Amino acid sequence: MWNKIKIQLGHYPERLKVARVLIENGLSTENEKIFLNQIEIPPVRVARVAGVDRRTVNETLKSIKENSELRMIFGEIRPAGHSLKEIAKHLNLGVLEITPINAKSPGILSNAATTLNNAGLSIRQAIVDDPELSPEPKLTLIVEKKIPGELIPNLLKIPGVAKVSVY
Repeated sequence: MWNKIKIQLGHYPERLKVARVLIENGLSTENEKIFLNQIEIPPVRVARVAGVDRRTVNETLKSIKENSELRMIFGEIRPAGHSLKEIAKHLNLGVLEITPINAKSPGILSNAATTLNNAGLSIRQAIVDDPELSPEPKLTLIVEKKIPGELIPNLLKIPGVAKVSVY
């Protein structure tokens, strides 16, 4: 997906910044307006986050509207939902963060889930960063209780895992 966006907006690095903010936040566009689900977001707010001016956001929205491929991507994107990662500690949940060697390697999620299942731990939430959008994609698993330290060596043995962090 990101490669398609880069092809269309690549000649305008500032517009790519805007597109990245839209994608990372699950913001959709329709008729040169920005939405978080049904809530309209002012272009100036996106401009601040992207580090560009409001006119650049408006030009990006115009480019999206004029290109059928971009219009389809940005017209249908939605936020992935809430993340428990930041509040896991307060809810007595465990957080497991896995950094892959190559994010496109198959089996990391399933092997991590199996390892946790075998330890009697239930996954409450799984968040996987898109390797095309994130410079250092990670797999984050929110687990029903704190993760025992003795599981870390087993998780590190999973093919394709570079690093494991437990919070």
